Amino acid sequence: MFEILLTAALFILTISILFALYRLFKGPSMPDRVMALDSIGIHLISGVAILSVLFRSHAFLDIILLLGILSFIGTIAFARFIERGVVIERRID
Repeated sequence: MFEILLTAALFILTISILFALYRLFKGPSMPDRVMALDSIGIHLISGVAILSVLFRSHAFLDIILLLGILSFIGTIAFARFIERGVVIERRID
């Protein structure tokens, strides 16, 4: 019974990722696309966590940590790009 619930949760997460991909490609503005990308990262982390429980393995925890770090750095980089137009500022002395 528990495996059925986890499989259903994975199916719902997959549909949610597809909706977020649609928003990523057809988003009306850049902040909407950044939010969709962040949402996809969160859903991927959730999906890998559910797979970790389904397979009864701790090996996926490193992948979850890596996805979380990359999602955070990507969101910060896009936010800086939207705010200033560049990600890395260079000083010319």
